[in-house]
Amino acid sequence: MKSLKKELRSISKELTALTKKTERVMKAVDKLEKPKPAAKRKAKPKAKAKVRKKAPVKRVARKKAPAKKAPAKKGPVRKARVKKGPVKKTRAKKVPAKRTKGVTATDQVMRIIKRTKKGVDAPTLIKKTGFDERSVRNILYRVFNQKKIKRVGRGSYIAA
Repeated sequence: MKSLKKELRSISKELTALTKKTERVMKAVDKLEKPKPAAKRKAKPKAKAKVRKKAPVKRVARKKAPAKKAPAKKGPVRKARVKKGPVKKTRAKKVPAKRTKGVTATDQVMRIIKRTKKGVDAPTLIKKTGFDERSVRNILYRVFNQKKIKRVGRGSYIAA
């Protein structure tokens, strides 16, 4: 049994050595096959350009006759065409309905909790309200921190 383990270890060492060699060879082959892109040069920061003094230009005074602008020619004035056809009706914008007080999800959960004397747990609140589990648990957490409800037992709540 011990000799078998030794043989397995030596074989695994040989295999790892072979795989490392093959990986090196494959990388070398890949480098040979792929053409190298032209090396991109990094732009060097440009030094401030030296200010060259220009030789003074001799200006000869020329007399130019003032250019006369020709008056713009105006053609006959055309009136814009008005398309006649069926009149489009504009729709009135819908005003969002105002929210009434006392209909929030928290209020619905609180009503159910206030009605019970023994206490209510989250699964029954989910069934009665129709909300998903996450929203009911968030409501219970928020209301508990506001000290509006108390824990009667593990997972059951009663109005404070």
